[in-house]
Amino acid sequence: MDAFRNIGEVSAELGVRKHVLRFWEAKFPQLKPMKRGGGRRYYRPADVQLLRGIRHLLQTAGYTIKGVQKILREDGVEDVKRLGAAPGTRADERGRVRPPAASAPAAIEAPRQLSGLEMGALRTLAAELDALQAMLGGPSQRESGRAKRAAARG
Repeated sequence: MDAFRNIGEVSAELGVRKHVLRFWEAKFPQLKPMKRGGGRRYYRPADVQLLRGIRHLLQTAGYTIKGVQKILREDGVEDVKRLGAAPGTRADERGRVRPPAASAPAAIEAPRQLSGLEMGALRTLAAELDALQAMLGGPSQRESGRAKRAAARG
C-alpha cells in the first residue's frame, strides 16, 4: 500500500470505473492525485483511502455527491478516510441520518448504475407488486403503464 498507483490500478482495486474516479476528482477538491507528464494520474495511499471512504458513502451508505461534500467540509478528510479503512462501517453507526428525499436539492445528479443482483431484486419486487395488484382486482403497474402509453398515442 506504500506505492503510488495509476488510475487503472485504483479503478480495479475499488471496483469503480476510471471515468468515475476522474468525475470524483472534479467534485471533491480534497482528492488531488499527482499528475505526471501527459496528465497521467498517480494516487498516493492517502488518496486511495479517501476514495474508499467516498465510495462507501456514495455506494453503500447512499449519500449524494452534495452530502459527501458536506461531510468532507464539516468533518474533514480524515473522518472519511477512516470510513474507507473500516470494512463494513455503516454511516448510521456514526450517528448520521440520510436527509429525506423531499429536502434533496433540485439539481440532477448522475444516476448510479445498479448491479445485476439489485436489478434482479427489483424485478422480483415488481412481479410481487403486480401479483398483489391483481389480487386486489386492479390492473398491474405494467398493464396500467401500457394503457397510459396507448391512450397517449391516440
